Amino acid sequence: QVRLVESGGGTVQAGGSLRLSCGASGRISGILAMGWYRRAPGKQRELVATVARAGTTTYADYVKGRFTISRDNANNMVYLQMNSLTPEDTAVYYCWSSISSPGVALPYWGQGTQVTVSS
Repeated sequence: QVRLVESGGGTVQAGGSLRLSCGASGRISGILAMGWYRRAPGKQRELVATVARAGTTTYADYVKGRFTISRDNANNMVYLQMNSLTPEDTAVYYCWSSISSPGVALPYWGQGTQVTVSS
């Protein structure tokens, strides 16, 4: 079974930084894309950033210039470097990936990791 596991969440003061990591494991033939979504209190889940296998990235407007997504294809890892954090970045962050396992390609989600930014 394919599984995504996030790490790196925690509490940080405004202006600080955190680095989130996500690893995929299981019966994986290939990872088409990986990314990060978040759900803030009282809000719907929203896109943060994605990266395709060829390296093409997308970012939500509110994180451009502050967050950087990267991936390590050889190790099935994706990272999110978050700088200049503000209290509005407080949310549960979820790792997402479109993964090919034998016979099928499907989207998968991690369990989420809490990021709290204090003022």
